Amino acid sequence: MHLRSQEVIHVRNKFELREILQKNAVTVMFVVLCIIGLICSGQTVPYVMYELFGRLSRNAFIVLALIIPIIAGMGINFAITIGAMAAQIAALWVIEWGISGLAGFVTAMIMTMPIAAFFGFLIGKLMNKMKGQEMIGGLILGYFANGLYQLLFLFIFGNLIPLNAPGLVIKGSTGVANTIDLSTDRGFKYALDGLWRVSCGTAVLIICGIIAAATLVMLVTKKMEQKKAGIRIGICVAAAVFFQLPFVSALFSMVSVPMVTFLVVGLLCVFNNALMKTRIGQQFRAVGQNRTVANASGINVDRVRVIAIMISTVLAGWGQLIFVQNMGSFQTYGAHEQVGLYAGAAILVGGASIKKATNGQALLGCILFHLLFIVAPSAGKNMFGDAAIGEYFRVFISYGVIALALVMYAWSDNRKKKLKEEEK
Repeated sequence: MHLRSQEVIHVRNKFELREILQKNAVTVMFVVLCIIGLICSGQTVPYVMYELFGRLSRNAFIVLALIIPIIAGMGINFAITIGAMAAQIAALWVIEWGISGLAGFVTAMIMTMPIAAFFGFLIGKLMNKMKGQEMIGGLILGYFANGLYQLLFLFIFGNLIPLNAPGLVIKGSTGVANTIDLSTDRGFKYALDGLWRVSCGTAVLIICGIIAAATLVMLVTKKMEQKKAGIRIGICVAAAVFFQLPFVSALFSMVSVPMVTFLVVGLLCVFNNALMKTRIGQQFRAVGQNRTVANASGINVDRVRVIAIMISTVLAGWGQLIFVQNMGSFQTYGAHEQVGLYAGAAILVGGASIKKATNGQALLGCILFHLLFIVAPSAGKNMFGDAAIGEYFRVFISYGVIALALVMYAWSDNRKKKLKEEEK
């Protein structure tokens, strides 16, 4: 009897492990690829960490902007490309008006909000006409909007609408220049990143201190259990001590953390979690789980879906502003084109699906996706003698991950349906 129970436990554990690997196959595959790439690239860990933190600071916000539409059952919002376009329109006008630094960045954020919200409203209305096909619809909408964007920047700006700022118009022609430089006295390069930079060890101490203080407040106000609070504070203390160790400090010696940027990313995580606890957040979940049941319970499904897309589009616009202020310039006609695909691939890498996503999955996916982007060219050069192969591999991966995730989701969905039919 005892041996039989042990066999049952062994089979159950084996089955659970298999289920976990199946659900997180994309994430596991990327972890393996990142480890292989890091070994083959020959790059030092301090350099990789320096590059990774730079990429995280400019890309994490826009990946987190995808969560709400996924929870609302609309899949990956590839139409965030249009939010990025709205941000670049706002950035152009801020430079034209000569509002520089943090004031220019904040002005661009304020201008982006109504433009992106209006675009999001139109996108949401259109997606309500194509229920079940939102992802392909968002992708095509991005291409359509890109045509209008090109018309606006090539013909209307600088021709019908004059631009007077130096360097904004193509010399000897009309239309906006191919590259908009944000490092001039009219730009807002490092407007957010340059406010407060500290070493990685100091950043960990500050973040752990904030988390521990917030946990104590929640414990005193009885919003958290004592056991859970103790575990969280213990993890904070362990992390703070670990990052002060000499060999760990050496690994992050090149890293300079833009604290305000990561604070903004953290605030978006808090916003996503807090929103899900509100009435509209519960409606997002209800609509995402079953539109028919949500409609029967009195929820205006179409309205909820439009709100989800509007929020996502505005957040994507702000994320694009964070991206361009970090880069210091942007390609006028191409900086927005891959935003949706790269962000979508990143969130899928973290273990999210087209029905469920969390902040943790978005951030993990962003880390893994961009880690592979850092090491792939050098790994390709060392393995095949050509760095271009690493570049091609990166592009292949970005599209392949989306395809693989969608195939696995369809396979898992069909498998669940068959199990339900067998049970009946």
